[in-house]
Parts: sequence; C-alpha cells; structure tokens
Amino acid sequence: MKKIVSINPATGEVNEEFELYSEDRVNEVIKKAKAAFLKWRNLDISDRADYLMNAAKVLRRKKKELGETITIEMGKTIKESISEIEKCAWALEYFAENAGRFLEPEVVETDAKKAFVHFEPRGIVLSIMPWNFPFWQALRFGAPALAGGNVVLLKHSSYVPLCALELEKVFLEAGFPEGIYQTLLIDGAAASSLISRDEINAVSLTGSVSAGQKVAEAAGKNIKKFVLELGGSDPFIVLEDADVEKAARVGAASRLLDAGQSCIAAKRFIVVKSIADEFTSKFIEFVSGFKVGDPMDADTDIGPLVREQQIEALEEQVKDALSKGAKVLLKGGRLEGKGFFYSPVVLTGLTKDMKVLREETFGPVAPVIVVKDETEAIRVANDSEFGLGASIWSRDTDRALRLGSNIESGVVAVNSFVKSDPRLPFGGVKKSGIGRKLSKFGLYEFMNIKSISVY
Repeated sequence: MKKIVSINPATGEVNEEFELYSEDRVNEVIKKAKAAFLKWRNLDISDRADYLMNAAKVLRRKKKELGETITIEMGKTIKESISEIEKCAWALEYFAENAGRFLEPEVVETDAKKAFVHFEPRGIVLSIMPWNFPFWQALRFGAPALAGGNVVLLKHSSYVPLCALELEKVFLEAGFPEGIYQTLLIDGAAASSLISRDEINAVSLTGSVSAGQKVAEAAGKNIKKFVLELGGSDPFIVLEDADVEKAARVGAASRLLDAGQSCIAAKRFIVVKSIADEFTSKFIEFVSGFKVGDPMDADTDIGPLVREQQIEALEEQVKDALSKGAKVLLKGGRLEGKGFFYSPVVLTGLTKDMKVLREETFGPVAPVIVVKDETEAIRVANDSEFGLGASIWSRDTDRALRLGSNIESGVVAVNSFVKSDPRLPFGGVKKSGIGRKLSKFGLYEFMNIKSISVY
C-alpha cells in the first residue's frame, strides 16, 4: 500500500511513515462528519464560540510541543513555528468573539412586512492545504468555517502528516464532538474524487495554480462552492522618498520568512533608480546578517527548505536568469551536508523573460529591479499573472495609497510587509485565487446567505 512519509528537512531522515486511509476508512470519516454537522449547525453560536476558545487554549498550552512538530516536519525555525501556533490561537479567539455579530440576521426594509438576510452553514467543507504554514493555513480557514456551523475535512500536504494528525487532536482535546474537524491521510487524486460526492458541500484550497485549476474544474463540474488561494509574486516597491534603511530591513525579513517559502513574501523588489544603490547595499547587508542553520536553535533565522526538489527548482530559476544576463549581488545557493539548506541569493540586471520574474520563487532568492519612476514601478508590479499582495514604501502616505489603488492585488501594505490578519479579508486576484479568507468576508464564503421575506 502507498505510504505518506514524513521527513525532517534539516537532516533528510524519516520521522515516521503512514499508510493512506482505505476507502472504507474515508467513508467512515465522511459518515461521522455528516452526523456531526446535523448537531453542530444547530448549536447556539455562543456554544460554538466556547469550543473555539477551548481550542485556542489547547494551542497556547502546547505551543512549544506543536511548534517542534512543525519544525521537524517542514523545517521552519522554532521561533517561527511557535509564533505560528500563537497566531492560530488568535484566529480562533477572534472568530469566537465576533462570529455572533457577523452572523446576526440583517434586517432590510422592503415592501414586505418583514425581510431579512439569514446566514446558514453549507455543511461539510473539504480543505486541501499546503505544507508551508501547516497549522495557520488549516486554521485560518477552519476557524471561521467552524464558527459558522460547518464541519471540516482536512486533506493536508503529504509533507506534513504529523501536523495534520496533531490538528485533529487539538480539537478532540478541546472537547469538540467527534466528526467536527477530521484529518484525511489521502493523496491528491483521492481528494479530487471527493469533490463529486454528495456529502461534500464546498471546498477550500491553498496551493499551486495547477492544483487550483484541478479543484476549480472538479468543483465547477459538480456545482460546488470553492475558494482558492494560489501562488504569489508580490512586488515590494521602494520609491525615492521612502525610509530606505527601514524598507531594506523589512524587505529582507519579508523575503526570508519561512526560508522564503511564503506565498505573501516579497518576491520582486522594484526600486526607483535614484535610491537603488543605497537600497541594494543596505538590503544585501541585512540579508547577509541572517543566520542559516539548525531550525531548532533559537538563534537561527533561516532553516532548510522543505525538500530537495525545492532547491532544484530555485537552482533552475537562478541558472535561467544568469544565462539571460542577470548579475549576482549575493551568491548564496545550496549548502553542502545533511538537509536541504540554501543560502540567500540576490540578483539584479533582470528582464521580464526570466523565470525568477515570471514564476513564483519559493525560497530565498531576491530579484532587484531598478525602475525610472513610480509609473514604471506600477507597470512592472502589475506585469505578472499573480496578484496576491504588494508592499509600497513612501513617506507620503497619500501618494502610496493612490498608487496602491492601481496595483492589481488583493492586499496592499504601505510601509510594512504583507501579512494576513484575522480582522481583514485575505486573498488574491488574477491567478492568485478566487474568494477570501479571514474577517467576516471569509466567514460568509462558506455560509448560505438566505433572503427571507414575510408578507
């Protein structure tokens, strides 16, 4: 039988192996979810909120233990892993505190005696999630979905089965009824086949463009609601009136978060010519100061990449750029020895036909693009099939906001890096996805928004 293998990226050694769930076991999981939904949806929102608060408490109590599971399974530094668990607890608390307000029936004045908008859960939501933020990706979707009365089936990345199973345990330990949040250890083909089943009411995917296309096709064919968060190639625009040192410092942190394996990391540094030399010099200084090494060491800033294939993809992108005339400002690259370590690379002299600009670079490679002025900066920023996030740096906030309105993205950060926040909607445009996560808008994605009129 085919197995899922959990590997420690820092050593290349196997953590544990798991057999894929059989068809009978998958059927049993779905049966449990269906039975659980009938009761969960009818609970008072305040009762569901209490459960979410309990789950947040479990996460905070076990943050070190769960953080270590993240680190040994996908390689991010332990300090980032623990922060991820804390952010998950915050999301659960936020929806516990606010879902009742978001789901309050909305009265509308019409010619009826009474008319209002009512919010009802859709049912069983299949979530297909990636490895790079193994708890956050699963819970930023899961928190609002559960608060609204839905139940969740999690098909996690095959790179993180330990995290997937721990997520299920968190909810059981928090006292949730069985069947509310369950993990499925299955492959991608089996997950796609579930979308056609009558019991599955909706699907949420975070992943690659190709995975999103497959899910959208299957969901569309079966008339199922879907939300997609796909890749990103976020522009980081530095204008001539920016605080250059701060932009360089924050830009380095944004590019190197999670060893550069983040969909909303700064991916393309677009810098106005008059301050390009100053920015680039400071940027390289900050990037060079990041320590690559053992992710369990609290002093480490950059852990390993998740797999050898990730290094190979980066090497191909860098090789392509160099063959077409790009110049190396910081050499970096693959580190010899155990594990999948890759030191940061900074490139300049780039052209739009290079893979580092056309594709998503999922690792610590930073292309710096020099432009004439703000008009060219916006044109270059929008010259991408992606549109997830963007960062603009200027001391003139009004100017930054004006330019931000012309950027094709779902998120814009002014004088900061792009990040997701439970209080704000998160998602992209173009090939970065469809729909929103987080905030009341993410909650509504998996609710039946029903109009009721009394005459």
